[in-house]
This record gives sequence, structure tokens and C-alpha cells, in this order.
Amino acid sequence: MESDFAGGSVMYVRTSNNRDAAFGAVRQAARDLDAKIPIFNLRTLEHQIDQSLLNDRLTATLSTAFGVLATMLAVIGLYGVMAYTVARRTREIGVRMALGAVPGDVVWLVMREVLMLVGSGIVLGVAAASALGRLIASQLYGVTANDPLTIMGAAGLLLAVALLAGYLPARRATRVNPVLALRYE
Repeated sequence: MESDFAGGSVMYVRTSNNRDAAFGAVRQAARDLDAKIPIFNLRTLEHQIDQSLLNDRLTATLSTAFGVLATMLAVIGLYGVMAYTVARRTREIGVRMALGAVPGDVVWLVMREVLMLVGSGIVLGVAAASALGRLIASQLYGVTANDPLTIMGAAGLLLAVALLAGYLPARRATRVNPVLALRYE
């Protein structure tokens, strides 16, 4: 049994007319050649490009969302670690305050630990990103795998967020009453 349908084909037509006029002209030209030719799924080149990049855009959007989620989890984790550290050092902070430490000294005591944690994390992260950058180079558009501006921007953002997450427990540590801190231990 022979089929009258030849299969599908794709044609590209360049025109200076607007979209609707060009689609109408293409349909009319196809009808003039053979009235049985089905014409469907007409679209502009811009629409075709958008459709072909849909998966890449979805991947980029999901990667961004997971990156934001990972950053938030890191901030929450750092805040938790620093809050726990400050709570465990309540007696030490109380003694320091009783001996005359000013709130700025207590904040610096806690923030120094935050800077050490974040600094080591940034150094390890930049080293890992540089080493693994070649693996994702084909997935990047408009930026190189080891773009210094992007890496510095990401490291700066993580540093700023981590400093904020560490500042809250440090600020709370300055409110420790030395007498109560020593009494509860």
C-alpha cells in the first residue's frame, strides 16, 4: 500500500514583510504547487531559536535557583555554627567582658573566626572552580570558564553574606551579662 503523504520537511523563507503576510504568502505558494500539501506549524526564526534554547534556559534557571538555595543553606549553616560557638563560649565572653573588653573586641573575636572559615572556603572554592572550569566551558555563553570578574564577584558575595551571618551572633555576644554568664557555668 502506497502512501500519498511524503513525510515532513522544513523550509526557511526570508522576507521583509511582516509575519502574517509572509505566512499567508507561503501557504498560497504551497497551494499553487499542490493543494494536497499540508502546511502547519509556521513560525518565525526568532520563535524557532527561542524553542531550541528552551532547554538551555531552563537549565540556567534551575542552576541559578539551586545556586541561590545552596548559598542560603551555607549562610544558615554558618549562622548556626557561629551561634553555637558563641553559646559555648558564653563563659569566656563573660570573663572577657568582666575584665573590661569592649563590645567591639567581642565582635572582632567572633568575626575573626568567621573570616578564617570563609577565607579558607573561598580559597578552596576558587581552586576547585579553576580546576573544574574546563569541564563546564562548553555550557557557558558569553563568559569564559575562569572569568576573574565572575569569580571575584561570587567570592565577594559569599564573603558579604557570611560576614552578615557571623555579625548577628557576634552582636548578640556583646549583650552577655558577665555576672549571669559566670553564674550559669
